Amino acid sequence: MSSTTPLIFIVGAGPGIGLAVARRFAREGFAIALIARPDENLALFEADLRAAGSPHIQCWAADINDTEALKPILHLLQAETITPKVLVYNASGGADALPSSLSQEALAVALQINVQAPLALAQAVLPAMRKARRGTILFTGGGLALEPKANQAALSLGKSALRSLALSLAEELEPENIHVAILTIAGWVQPGTPFSPEAMAEVFWELHQEERSGWRREVVLRA
Repeated sequence: MSSTTPLIFIVGAGPGIGLAVARRFAREGFAIALIARPDENLALFEADLRAAGSPHIQCWAADINDTEALKPILHLLQAETITPKVLVYNASGGADALPSSLSQEALAVALQINVQAPLALAQAVLPAMRKARRGTILFTGGGLALEPKANQAALSLGKSALRSLALSLAEELEPENIHVAILTIAGWVQPGTPFSPEAMAEVFWELHQEERSGWRREVVLRA
């Protein structure tokens, strides 16, 4: 890959928003690096992205909840072997449970996926972004951060914490010319609607393209 080719690193790539974001940035000439669940068809993703025009593609299968599985990828980022211009964190997870019956184990999984992993990945890409004095870090949020649901306590807590993380990172990093924002999706993502994966991908592209004077820290999409 040429050193002048911009790279987007997408964590939590799947056939919905993650792949749509990859396609959108591929059309703009971005190289793609992504992490998908082990049960995803990475070969199909690669073929799709080559057809979309990406000049270079790297795919890893990893469970974001597995801290050991993340370590080699964090090492590559920290060593600046991978230097993304854009990081998109799209992973999500949380068990259905009421707060009164939510187990510590289920809460720990939700917080690992929704807060600890994205924080670790953001910290890992920051040295290269700071050196370059530019970068974009984007998160996929959810409406449960704004309106928690009792029967989805774990995910509500996770998305609330992710939103707080994104907004506080944005405040910290804006003076360093690093744009951080969260897309809070308060509705169901469905093909063929204003909440289609392609529509979400367009918002991510717009956030990346914003002039610094107009940087937004959050975009809330409501049904």
